[in-house]
Amino acid sequence: MLIVIENVLTPDEVHQYRQQLDQAEWEAGSSTAGDIARAVKTNQQLPDDTALAITLGNHLVTRLGTHPQFISAALPQTIYPPKFNRYRDGGHYGVHVDSAIMHLPGKPDSMRTDLSATVFLTQPEDYEGGELIIEGKFGAQSVKLNAGDMVLYPSSSLHQVLPVTQGQRVCSFFWLQSMVRDEAARELLYDLDQSIQSVRTELQPNHPEVARLTGIYHNLLRRWALG
Repeated sequence: MLIVIENVLTPDEVHQYRQQLDQAEWEAGSSTAGDIARAVKTNQQLPDDTALAITLGNHLVTRLGTHPQFISAALPQTIYPPKFNRYRDGGHYGVHVDSAIMHLPGKPDSMRTDLSATVFLTQPEDYEGGELIIEGKFGAQSVKLNAGDMVLYPSSSLHQVLPVTQGQRVCSFFWLQSMVRDEAARELLYDLDQSIQSVRTELQPNHPEVARLTGIYHNLLRRWALG
């Protein structure tokens, strides 16, 4: 399931992010890639241990924690600290799949990557190319969003970033482990939750049908969560 979540960051927040990121010291993205990914990765990344990367990443995680659609779609258990990358001058990332298990920085723990996320920090008209191509069961989908918007998709998907031929593409990206491991179950829960929100706008929040559907949602979540 590929989901676009709009306005994760406000225009003012995007502007503040870009002001700081445009003045930052970037490093070659290949320095953080594995042996296979290094051969197809040509971009720049903000070093993970800098104060700027940590501050901006923490702010993004805080914003996501209050975003109802993100919570509904992801049901997050663990979020990997957000990273930041930049593509320009033909920079690209060839077809690859994200690692299934990642070690959490500064901790002895690891996490399973169920979902991958990209938050766009550049307006689409400000650069040429740079589309995120995600392969799914219905074919390849091209994603190039407004600044502040996010795409959420299964980490098991083959994906790539096409070359940026003009301008620059700046994004944040990260992975998360969901409380619901099964993708199909997670998709059903998301659809049900969105339907409940729609019904609540037409009926009173304390209407018996709202309560019944909410009960079904939580009983399904109880059955599938952390399994």
